[in-house]
Amino acid sequence: MCGIVGYTGRNACVDVLVDGLRRLEYRGYDSAGIAVLTGGDIAIRKSQGKIARLIDRIAREPVSGTCGIGHTRWATHGRPSDENAHPHRAGRVAVIHNGIVENHRTLKDRLLSKGRTFCSETDTEVISHLLDECVGAGMPLEEAVRRTVAELRGSYAFLAVTDREPETVVGARLNCPMVVGLGQGEHFLASDITAFLAHTRDVLFLEDGEMVVATPDAIRITDFHGQPRARKPQQIDWSPVMAEKGGYRHFMLKEIHEQPRAILDTLAGRMLPEEGEVFFETLPLSADHLASVRKVTLVACGTSWHAALVGKFMIEGLARVPVEVDLGSEYRYRDPVVEEGTLCVSISQSGETADTLAGMREAKSKGATTVSICNVVASTIARESDGVIYTHAGPEIGVASTKAFTTQLVALYLMALHLAQARKVLSPREISMHLIELSDLARKIEEYAKREDEIAAVAKKYKDVRDFLYLGRGISYPIALEGALKLKEISYIHAEGYPAGEMKHGPIALIDERMPVLVLCARGESYEKTFSNLEEAHARGGRVIAVGTEGDDLLAGKAEDVLYLPSCGRFVRPILEVVPLQLLAYHMAVLKGTDVDQPRNLAKSVTVE
Repeated sequence: MCGIVGYTGRNACVDVLVDGLRRLEYRGYDSAGIAVLTGGDIAIRKSQGKIARLIDRIAREPVSGTCGIGHTRWATHGRPSDENAHPHRAGRVAVIHNGIVENHRTLKDRLLSKGRTFCSETDTEVISHLLDECVGAGMPLEEAVRRTVAELRGSYAFLAVTDREPETVVGARLNCPMVVGLGQGEHFLASDITAFLAHTRDVLFLEDGEMVVATPDAIRITDFHGQPRARKPQQIDWSPVMAEKGGYRHFMLKEIHEQPRAILDTLAGRMLPEEGEVFFETLPLSADHLASVRKVTLVACGTSWHAALVGKFMIEGLARVPVEVDLGSEYRYRDPVVEEGTLCVSISQSGETADTLAGMREAKSKGATTVSICNVVASTIARESDGVIYTHAGPEIGVASTKAFTTQLVALYLMALHLAQARKVLSPREISMHLIELSDLARKIEEYAKREDEIAAVAKKYKDVRDFLYLGRGISYPIALEGALKLKEISYIHAEGYPAGEMKHGPIALIDERMPVLVLCARGESYEKTFSNLEEAHARGGRVIAVGTEGDDLLAGKAEDVLYLPSCGRFVRPILEVVPLQLLAYHMAVLKGTDVDQPRNLAKSVTVE
């Protein structure tokens, strides 16, 4: 996820662009830059780090003009650096981009064969070269963009300028947001309304497969084939803070609703469902190496540890490799046995978690091959591991992890299939079936999130309880742990997660008419046994909340409340199950009046032991 902003008008654009980037910095803070059309040329100023460093550079190297584009970056391809910062220029064109170009490697090879020179590691630079080929041949920028999008595969929102059209900004959108701000003799383009809310509240929202051509006096929207698209302006009454949160009350809620998009970005460019193939550009381990793996060790902390527990079921169930799961804070202190053929996978949203990093280093020192699953490009854990799988979830501002967790689960699912593919445990047809279901996951979550009001009503019933019990079996047990953790983190209600089969070994003593018991009881391999545990809680007066499968009428007779999920396969189920638990914790915290995004005593990234 990155922030993009563009301006064309009669006023100086640098202050407009920099102010827009400040308001978008929550979308990315690895680097930032601007490109300004000035004196018949394109002047670029960019810098690694936060926007303050860009401002310092502009102060040292002033630039002026009335048309330009700006970008704040969250790295996906290429480490954070001055070279990889946007904008990217090729010849007479400069480009900024949010998204992922899945076929950038193929396009880059073709451009290199034509003698083109690249200056960065990014996928975005491919777009600038494709545009420059067209503009350099005399094509108008609008037509050059139309030609270019026909060659791109993936998700993107990008803005482009050329010194041949000094008042024009052209943008295109596919699966990434872009909005146009309407002014008098000036127009704004951005990934979020917040970038220009101080200047105008009249907006047009671009839809997928649309382009916009902006000049000071006109806005024109077409589809990718050049057909005009009519669009009525909307007036936005959000405050700047609301706009930063996309209209949501809290970042956590916004990030819960961003999960479908984040999951699609995690999947992008890594699978061919029809062929039954999974691949990772950033995992330089050969199929023979993966096939020789004899044991997988997953090391993580907190929510990432819960993801690792789910990953154990995925890897053992699909790749048939034994897996052990360790807390990063415990792993190196038990002098672990690391045998030949061990693959250590460290899981961390930030890539800087001190305990997880120490665990990975311990495994590596004992001869393990190391792979990381993380969200931050060029983080310490990513740099020090032998290979990395980036989740591409984008910045997660809320301290309680949501989209980082679900994208970790998706990455682990893909990794399990990748191992199964290398070990020839699953056929391409079997892998294809898993990938097809994964492809439909984002849609299911998006549809389910529309039923948020049902969960808010349940939260209202239980907001004053002092304790909460979460139960799950098998692959759903870690989701019970995660649901309990979310409730503890943000509502400060005491909650515990247990394997449902362990209820009779202690927790059942706690159950009475004051104790809510949330049971993950979706249809699947252990449904009957879990339903039996649910009945036991119900018989002892517990206030049972069931999370089940649509059409399961049996649950309604045994539970006070039922949250129904769409039917799905075994390995997708935990990713779906966590969504209602995230929303339940969120709404209970809101009703209790806690600081949802910054709960007491917690930090987003734990970088000390």
